Amino acid sequence: MRLVKLTIPSMAISALIGSCTGGGKQKESSNVGFQKPNIIYILADDLGYGDLGCYGQKRFKTPNIDRMAGEGMRFTQHYAGCTVSAPSRSSLMTGLTTGHTPIRGNKEWKSEGQWPLPASSYTIAEMLKKAGYVTGGFGKWGLGYPGSEGDPNYQGFDEFYGFNCQRLAHNYYPSHLWDNRKKVILKGNSGDKFEEYAPELIHQHALQFIKKNCDKPFFLYYASTIPHAELLIPHKNLKEFQGKFLPDKNFNGASPGDPGFRDGAYGPQSESHAAFAAMVTLLDRQVGEVLDKLKELGMDKNTIVIFSSDNGPHLEGGADPDYFDSNGLLRGYKRDLYEGGIREPMIVRWPGKISAGSETDLISAFWDVMPTMAEIAGIKAPDKIDGISFLPTLLGKKGQKQHDYMYWEFHELSGRKAIRKGNWKLVKYNIQNPDNTKVELYNLSADMGEKNNIATLNPDIVKKLSALMDSARTGSDVFKFEPPTVIK
Repeated sequence: MRLVKLTIPSMAISALIGSCTGGGKQKESSNVGFQKPNIIYILADDLGYGDLGCYGQKRFKTPNIDRMAGEGMRFTQHYAGCTVSAPSRSSLMTGLTTGHTPIRGNKEWKSEGQWPLPASSYTIAEMLKKAGYVTGGFGKWGLGYPGSEGDPNYQGFDEFYGFNCQRLAHNYYPSHLWDNRKKVILKGNSGDKFEEYAPELIHQHALQFIKKNCDKPFFLYYASTIPHAELLIPHKNLKEFQGKFLPDKNFNGASPGDPGFRDGAYGPQSESHAAFAAMVTLLDRQVGEVLDKLKELGMDKNTIVIFSSDNGPHLEGGADPDYFDSNGLLRGYKRDLYEGGIREPMIVRWPGKISAGSETDLISAFWDVMPTMAEIAGIKAPDKIDGISFLPTLLGKKGQKQHDYMYWEFHELSGRKAIRKGNWKLVKYNIQNPDNTKVELYNLSADMGEKNNIATLNPDIVKKLSALMDSARTGSDVFKFEPPTVIK
């Protein structure tokens, strides 16, 4: 075969490559009357409501996320999908509460991964890909083992880099990560070496995705693993905080040769307070670098950036949420269905569209993200989801629809349920042990910290909310939630 060398003028080459100024030529969104914007959703891991400066954190600073809030909108009553990772992320991806979403608990799949989203699921990534978006997922997945029907590449993501398995995502110096369906061995972490820090590797891939797709609309799902329970971070990041949070807290974790080492067991940390502050500071820096990259590439005004967290702060691996007041005024932690386990920070930034420094007390949740993104992209949201678009609130327009109620369920610790209707919140613990089921009622307008259980004073409200709670879910063959049958 004879090869012919083609000479292309430099201007034509520039046209072929595409300009990154202004995000390229993008189709206008018919629903909202502007160019179809890029969408970035950044999800922290186990970050508490009070772990950011703009939500009250006093012991360390988060200047970049605070700047994002100052340039956008801060939500004060936003909720995660659940109080642990997998069901919360399933709720986010599918627009469904934990009473309806396919994945309702952390269910392991040995040797690597979790119970998969079924092929019949319809995710945010699939929806936006159909609308012409390039889709990328970076960080922690946890919704289907490698190669399963829940694999991110089978759930609408053109590109994925990070941890498929949320158990292995416990470790910040893992033996491997996944580049789509290719297993990437991290030689710098072999044996007793700690040289390749996963959050930085993931971060660089996320920045590359932005640059690579600067001339077309893209959806970036950046699911950071910070600040989950293993409090390990490179010394260059830690040293700034050493000796500043005394007395510090020691955690004796898994070292090389110990059971669970690099297989989900948390590593040791003698300076847990300093490490936590350093990790959230790193997360803040990475958010800042995403925002800076958008400005550098001329995409700042045509990109909406959302920041939130998957559930409340944990009590594992040396973490000390009480020391940092990670919940602010809220009660509870990860695995609780009190406000501290599910109410999360959410900040949305969109220069020129969202009023800078604005705030809303709109009651919203993860399942609202899918219809909001659909409206942003100018497409119809899927039928039969639980979410309501909060785009009118973002744009300062009238007509924002409100939820009649909000519902959560948690399948561990004998089962827990919660429902919020207006300012009333009903919480039930020990669901699977009816003789010991604890019923609690709170008025959040007067008692945001859920300190005063007023269930006995309001039997009619308890009855009505209990009936609504029972109707708020459908059964699941995989994630059963009924009391065990007692044979007499």
